[in-house]
Amino acid sequence: MTDLTPLIETEQLQMHLDNPNVLVVDLSNPATYTAGHIVGAVHLDYAHLVRAEPPATGLLPTGTQIGRTLSRIGLKPEQHVVAYDDEGNGRASRLLWTLAVLGHTQASLLNGGRLAWQTAGGSLETRLHQPAPSHYPARFSHLSALADRDYIIKRLGQSDVVLLDTRSPAEYSGQDQRAAHSGHIPGAINLNWTDTMNPQQQLRYLPDPALQTLLDSRGVTPDKEIIVYCQTHHRSAHTYWLLHHLGYPRIRGYVGAWSEWGNDPDLPRSAASPAL
Repeated sequence: MTDLTPLIETEQLQMHLDNPNVLVVDLSNPATYTAGHIVGAVHLDYAHLVRAEPPATGLLPTGTQIGRTLSRIGLKPEQHVVAYDDEGNGRASRLLWTLAVLGHTQASLLNGGRLAWQTAGGSLETRLHQPAPSHYPARFSHLSALADRDYIIKRLGQSDVVLLDTRSPAEYSGQDQRAAHSGHIPGAINLNWTDTMNPQQQLRYLPDPALQTLLDSRGVTPDKEIIVYCQTHHRSAHTYWLLHHLGYPRIRGYVGAWSEWGNDPDLPRSAASPAL
């Protein structure tokens, strides 16, 4: 066990780099990892965290596939995972959400990722780490972190549910079409994932009060179940972890997301300009 919270800063990670119970996972592009990564970090290719059934992409791999992936990086059930990447922490958040579905609760996101680490003067190394494989027992034991199409259909229009669309306003309104059909799931509220980041602070999350204001203004309150989605549950995984950090008790990620919903002619859709 460690004292690490779901969202940590560079100085907190620095104190745990020599802790064998902490596994630092880098989800940056392979070339970036090779050029320099946090000391001791292992690399995980994002492609191993997602599965495709065209036209739907970004689906959850099977338990066997996930088990093999986590075993290859040497993860053990008792270890605390700290994840980061080089592009806004969307990839890192997808790993952490996957761990949440597995019931692996010891996990943290490095706020600001690789850029924040570098800016703070954190050391980088070029040594490639190939850990001894483990035997990670991957079981989807926390399905309350997951939403699928059928679950959303049953929950449409219910007052205690908020669908949070984390795509761009243009995607949400239908101006930017990335599936057979444009628009958004009926009743969904738009919060562009980039609006939760501070570009002046290496894409860290905004301070908690500012985040809470963004959420409250959209009716995204802790007393409701929040279902986040984007195109492939990459951007929305980042928002999932934000909500987890803020202590929201009921959060789900829709893995099929718009790549599934927007390509199904039988599902309802809305297309309108976001009000916020």
